[in-house]
Amino acid sequence: KIQFGAFSEVIMAREKATGKMVAVKCIPKKALKGKETSIENEIAVLRKIKHENIVALEDIYESSNHLYLIMQLVSGGELFDRIVEKGFYTEMDASRLIKQVLDAVNYLHAMGIVHRDLKPENLLYYNPRDEAKIMISDFGLSKMEGTGDVMATACGTPGYVAPEVLAQKPYSKAVDCWSIGVIAYILLCGYPPFYDENDSKLFEQILKADYEFDAPYWDDISDSAKEFISSLMEKDPEKRFTCDQALVHPWIAGDTALCKNIHESVSRQMRKNFAKSKWRVGTQFTLLSFFWGGGGSVTPCGPSHMKCIK
Repeated sequence: KIQFGAFSEVIMAREKATGKMVAVKCIPKKALKGKETSIENEIAVLRKIKHENIVALEDIYESSNHLYLIMQLVSGGELFDRIVEKGFYTEMDASRLIKQVLDAVNYLHAMGIVHRDLKPENLLYYNPRDEAKIMISDFGLSKMEGTGDVMATACGTPGYVAPEVLAQKPYSKAVDCWSIGVIAYILLCGYPPFYDENDSKLFEQILKADYEFDAPYWDDISDSAKEFISSLMEKDPEKRFTCDQALVHPWIAGDTALCKNIHESVSRQMRKNFAKSKWRVGTQFTLLSFFWGGGGSVTPCGPSHMKCIK
């Protein structure tokens, strides 16, 4: 077992015929009652997309009691965990990470898809190598825009959700760009732009876009980086940068991202402000066996440190 949630669990498995490793999201059908539309939407989105920085849906199986989503296995761990483990980390590293996220989200937006839950926990490294690419996961809240369709459902994760969502106003793909801005902010200082133990006060901060580039944590960060973040964390979604605009900003496309090592200050703040994910990997694996393709079966295996999507 490599991850579990309220309505599903994810195990690592091997296709016996080929030896290929995959992640299997196991969803009890009884847990789907009343949520059929949601899972159908997630599957429809995953079937539509194919991008090098997005975790892929490879197949779907079902039994009398379960639905199984066969997903691409990513094994490099979560974004913040990897940064903390590094010994050297710069603005340039953060810029390269955000560019990959922007590339993938720009692709989604071009396909008429809004992720709606972009956050560090959903950004995973493809493998443990230093040069591994970033992968976006978890499309449980994603939405396909229809012609002239306006979204209004309040969803997302507190701290990363855009002001217009909290204000219960109709919103668009611009909500993803706000979330990318929040992630970029944290990548450069190690703490969130909005924080309060009281959710109501937290939401007030977000609604006002009330954030600062505090000294001394931002003293060594370039003005270009701050301008880039401010353009994404713009309260007015009409004025907010799109992914296209963000991708041509000098901090992403140019040479304004600094190469000074900021690992010590950023990792210290990340350790302080972001506890390890509660969805940690256990040492036991759930046994799973079902028919796959031409009579083959899938069985769980692998090291206990593997992490994957939920």
